[in-house]
Amino acid sequence: MNKRDFTTVRLTQGEMHIYDFGGVKLHAYQTGDPLADEVFLVEKAGKFVAIESPCFTAGVAALNEYLEGRDVAGVLVAYHGAGASFLPGVPKYATDNAAEYSRQGGGRALIDQFAAAFGEAFDSSVHPITHTLSEGEITIGGIRFVIHRTAEAFDVEIPEINAVYTHMLGHDCHSIVAGPDHADAMIAQLRDYLEKGYSLILTSHYTPEDLKDAQTKIDYLERLKEIAASCADGGTFKAEVKKQYPAYSGENYLDMTTGFFFA
Repeated sequence: MNKRDFTTVRLTQGEMHIYDFGGVKLHAYQTGDPLADEVFLVEKAGKFVAIESPCFTAGVAALNEYLEGRDVAGVLVAYHGAGASFLPGVPKYATDNAAEYSRQGGGRALIDQFAAAFGEAFDSSVHPITHTLSEGEITIGGIRFVIHRTAEAFDVEIPEINAVYTHMLGHDCHSIVAGPDHADAMIAQLRDYLEKGYSLILTSHYTPEDLKDAQTKIDYLERLKEIAASCADGGTFKAEVKKQYPAYSGENYLDMTTGFFFA
């Protein structure tokens, strides 16, 4: 599947990119919100399962409208626990650590920061989890998923479309990298994607990507570690990263990465 092979539908906020795999469709919602969030809908035989939730009220309203009258079997709430006004009556699925992350862990801290920054435009209410997920396979709405628990939450493999969902990739965007050990873990994960040969890599802050993008990110992370090792302070590190990657977006993520490497 070519990552650019989709049809586009404009919503009242953002736009939907629809990938047709035959028996299964992937609806990739670009919210257009201040965090560039992405939400995914997997459709099979008239049933939908959402992966993640919009967190800003305009995106929530737009996606609720898009799904009105459709049969939504569940929402997989991984890294983005805010936005509980999205499909309030639909079952919500998460691992226990993902639920904890959103209720009072690092995810909760981010929710509070975003609520302070964006005010009423950000829906800070946290999704109540109705079904606890475990590692391994689960079928929701007739669609098979494979849950992979991570340190903070969980990733989702979608075998029927040979795709995987993780929190971040962004081949030309900075990411939040919590030090060299975290960079190594990200590299190992991306190399696993290369070995498995996924058609699409889905993330909640970028459009669907492919294996070429995964290799680009591996190269970036390796270089990030080298730059950090050669710098004495965070200001020098950030300036050098911006110099070597001048076209990269996500400078706020680079700020966070700098804080982790140079606490």
